[in-house]
Amino acid sequence: MSKPVTAGTFLRSLNHSTMRQLSDFMDPQESWKKVLADVHKPTGELRYTQLHLRRFEGLVAMGKSPTIELLRDWSTTNCTVGDLVDILLRHHLLAPASLLLPDINGMEPAAQPGVPVQETVTMSTQETVAMSTQETVAISRTERAEEFPLPDSSTEPMEEEGPDDTGFYRFSFEKLMKMTGNFDEQPVSEGGQRLGEGGFGVVYKGCFNGKQVAVKKLTSMDDISPEELKIQFNQEIQTLKVLKHENLVEMVGFSLDAEHPCLVYHFMSNGSLLDRLACLGGSLPLSWSRRCAIAVGTAKGLEYLHLNHHVHRDIKSGNILLDAALTAKISDFGLTRASAKRSLSTVMTEKVVGTMAYMAREALRGEITPKSDIFSFGVVLLEVLSGLPPVDENRDPQLLMEMKDEIEDEVMMLEEFVDEKMGDWRQLAVEKMFSLAKDCLNERRGRRPDIRQVLSQLEEVLTVSSLSS
Repeated sequence: MSKPVTAGTFLRSLNHSTMRQLSDFMDPQESWKKVLADVHKPTGELRYTQLHLRRFEGLVAMGKSPTIELLRDWSTTNCTVGDLVDILLRHHLLAPASLLLPDINGMEPAAQPGVPVQETVTMSTQETVAMSTQETVAISRTERAEEFPLPDSSTEPMEEEGPDDTGFYRFSFEKLMKMTGNFDEQPVSEGGQRLGEGGFGVVYKGCFNGKQVAVKKLTSMDDISPEELKIQFNQEIQTLKVLKHENLVEMVGFSLDAEHPCLVYHFMSNGSLLDRLACLGGSLPLSWSRRCAIAVGTAKGLEYLHLNHHVHRDIKSGNILLDAALTAKISDFGLTRASAKRSLSTVMTEKVVGTMAYMAREALRGEITPKSDIFSFGVVLLEVLSGLPPVDENRDPQLLMEMKDEIEDEVMMLEEFVDEKMGDWRQLAVEKMFSLAKDCLNERRGRRPDIRQVLSQLEEVLTVSSLSS
């Protein structure tokens, strides 16, 4: 007869059936990532890095459970069931915690430095201008859902001649079908209307009032329910209704009278920074001076977001769009979060979102903070310097952010890292941008610069480049 499981039971002693039940709870929602980001060494350092995360993610394609493999790996350190349950409770994963220790009602998770037990917003003097005190405000999921009421599709008005009180046009789905050739799936390069895939949907080229527009048709995915999709849709509308800036993409209108919600934007004829750095479609390489200007423009847009108390949460080269004049426009605000009392803040959320190759460690724990945007922008700066994608499975190291370490360790020279397709770069300017990227990618978020410091340093880089030219 097997011994009963207690808090002191070693994790390695759990039988396969229990491990399989844990994976049934944690694999579908990727809750194992929260555990991975909360496992510490005896020294207090995190045990797992982003490289470990990618390796565990790769197990899914092999038909293996990342939850089981993670727990097996961690169990070699003599950790106990109690250690695991503490982490599960900190992240409100009550079902798997109850599986291990059924009598957990009323239990409090053990304190872990830097990991709040409840979802909180913390306004700190270091991150908030003109804030002289520190305040903690609990935010419930219900309050967040009610912050911006969703449009009611049952009362959706027909398209009006001009914008409504949101400042946007309300299109009928039928109208958008006409604008996009029935959402023609042929790529634009082959004479069709499909521009590519964006966050949560496919983007099509269209025409409205004699001007080109981009229509994003949102589509539910395996890990995104229709309800969550509508929340992303509504968040984008509310963000772009309030925030207007030269370096943020402009919305024209939206539609919510069919199965697929749609968002309509001004057309960005030069696509994304990601595509232009890759010279997709045979486009000419971006010059060094142009890359510096794009970086400065992106930083200005991000500064505007942060000063208006918004955290983007998915800053990446694919979300930096370029208009006809190659002006940078930050896009995709479906994940953007405005904090309680509209202050720059740290928010804990149950759902980890974003793009892994750009995410800071605290973002993997579900924390929402402006400094996570800074970390992501650091990866973008490495892309600007190198022209390389943020992740490449055929490259060693696979993650671009880890190539920074090779340059610092002199395994690679900075000159080798710089994109050879741009011929007008200057050594001093490149060194300044690389130094800034390193600061942005500091694992300790308190040591990362804020967006005003980032913008100031990038403007210096642009000045140095202009003087050299």
